[in-house]
Formats: sequence, C-alpha cells, structure tokens
Amino acid sequence: MKLTSSNPKKDSFFAPAEFEPHEEAYMIWPERADNWRNGAKPAQTAYIAVAKAIAKFEPVTMFVSAKQYKNARQLLPESIRVMELSNNDAWIKDYGPIYVRNKEGEVRGVDWRFNAWGGLLDGLYFPWDQDDLIAEKLCEFNRMDYYSLKEFILEGCSIHLDGDGTLYTTEEVLLSEGRNGKLSKGEIEKILKDYCNVEKIIWLKKGFFLDETNGDIDNMLNVVRPGEIVLTWTNDPDDPQYEISKAAYEQLKNETDAKGRKLLIHKMYMPEPMYITTEESQGVDPVNGMLPRFPGDRLTATYVSYYTANDGIVYPLFNDKNDQAAGLLLKKLYPNRKIIGIPAREILLGGGNIHCIAQSVPKIR
Repeated sequence: MKLTSSNPKKDSFFAPAEFEPHEEAYMIWPERADNWRNGAKPAQTAYIAVAKAIAKFEPVTMFVSAKQYKNARQLLPESIRVMELSNNDAWIKDYGPIYVRNKEGEVRGVDWRFNAWGGLLDGLYFPWDQDDLIAEKLCEFNRMDYYSLKEFILEGCSIHLDGDGTLYTTEEVLLSEGRNGKLSKGEIEKILKDYCNVEKIIWLKKGFFLDETNGDIDNMLNVVRPGEIVLTWTNDPDDPQYEISKAAYEQLKNETDAKGRKLLIHKMYMPEPMYITTEESQGVDPVNGMLPRFPGDRLTATYVSYYTANDGIVYPLFNDKNDQAAGLLLKKLYPNRKIIGIPAREILLGGGNIHCIAQSVPKIR
C-alpha cells in the first residue's frame, strides 16, 4: 500500500545500515549497447561473477528485460532467481527503493524519484521512465507498504547510513541543480531526516574526481560500523583525487556522528588511475541520449565501492598493485565475513562499481 500522508520518522521507521542482516539481494541485468561495450557481453560476465559471489551469503534475484530473459536464465546458475522487469539500465542500487524498518522488524520501502543523475540538465541517459518505476514495482510485488515522494530526487548511491542516526552524503550530488535545484540545503536535510529517520547528516563537499554521477558518496567512503568508515585515499599529490580525499579526511576527523562518537577512519588506497582505451570506447554504440565513452576518460576506480553481504564482502579487483592491500584491510575490518574479490573493470566502463549494481533488502521479521 502506498503511504502518502505520513513518513518513516512519524511512524518510527528508520533506514538500517548495509552491514545489518539481509533478506536477499537484487540486481538488474546489463544489456544496452550504447553504455556497455560489445553488446554488454563482457559486462554480463562481470555481473554474473558478482551475483554468484553474493549468492554464497544470501539469496539473489536478477531482474532482466523480456528480450534478455532466456539469455540470462541460461547463463546464471539455478540458485539465482531470474525475473522479468522492464528497465532502462542496470543500476538498481540507485533507483530501487530505500528500505526502512521498525523495532519490531517490519520493513517498508521509500520510493524516491530518479532522473538518471541529473535529468535533462546533466543526466547520463534518456529516457529513465522505467527505472523510475522500479521502486514502486518492487514494493507492490512484495506486498510491502511504501512511502512515495512525488518530486524529490535521490539515488541510493548518494547516501550511506550507519543505522544509528547518521547519514553521509556529498554536497556535489544532493545540491546539484539537475536534481533538487529548487530546494535549499536545509530543506533537503529535512526530507532526508523525515524519510530515513536520521539525526545527523555529514556532508562532504566533493565526491570522487570526475565521477559522472556528480560525486556519489559510495565512491568516497563506506561504513564499516557506527563510528567507523573506510575512505578512498591516495598519497600522490599530482593526482586530482589527492586534494579531494585530503579535504574529506580533515573534515571527517573533526566530526562526530549522531551519537557523539569521534570517527575512526581507515584510509583505503585506490588503484593507479585507470582510463578507457580506444578499443573499449569503440565497442560502445554511439546513440543520442546516452553519455558517450571516449578514449582517455578516467574511470571511477575505488575499492570502497564494495557490497556488504550477510557473512561476506564482495569487493572490486582492478589488476592493480593495491588489490591485495584492499583485501587485507577488509579482512582486518570484517574478521567474521569472507572476503571475495571480483574483477570490476567492465562494471567501471559502464559508469559504476560493485556497490552500485546490487541492492540489499533488510531482514524481514
């Protein structure tokens, strides 16, 4: 049932953290040839690997368009459920519902608006109408009560939550003109506090260098547990990301979370800068309405964009010297979870990373 006269805060529902128990995980099958090279076949291979890794820890459902259903069903193992669902592209973390729950374990959804990271001003593809319907469809399919906002734009990757009253985001994204340009920072804070039921919002100025989403928070940091985060880092002062990460670190080390805790910050060294090759660029169909992929464009490569599963972590590999260091840090931070690395370059080529392509559903009582 759609709930339009209330909000999660009024109803004592709150947004849990990603490291809390999951019911299952959702993904969407990549296929559009104007975003994914070589007819999306390499990307499909990467998505399959991520889905198999997550499925070791929790059930996985892969949603797929009608024309790709048979292909996906054949390629994915039987343990992964495959269901037909119309879509524009394969970024369910951004446009799926954000979930909230209460102390009794009841789960509801929040259906925000999605406009492909900036709409007609600086969005990344058009149309986005089917993606914008997915949150509503999933809540309806699961017979889940949900809140629906008529106009407020929000992507799941633009916020991180600690499940204990704190929300992390970037001004670069949430204050961008293409999203909620008519709203003030205070008005945006009020909506986030009402619909995620958080007490404090920590705003970073900027996200990752040249992130085409305008700087989603999930390429800058991830939340390990309340009061503890990992932050994208480089020691190279010639890399434009250096000043961005340094400024974020200086801000975060002086912050406290909603419960007054000083933040424990772990620096997660990113790989060497990665760029689109000529061959990779030429494999993408040039179509009006889609952000083109040019040779030499920098990829948004960072290890903090990992998926936290029930008993595991699925993190990106880039064939880089820092792959192993990232894995070792994750083992230290998550001693009770199995750490699995998955080659992620093909996902990067589409504009995102592992955290962007899978969405967890909180454990339902």
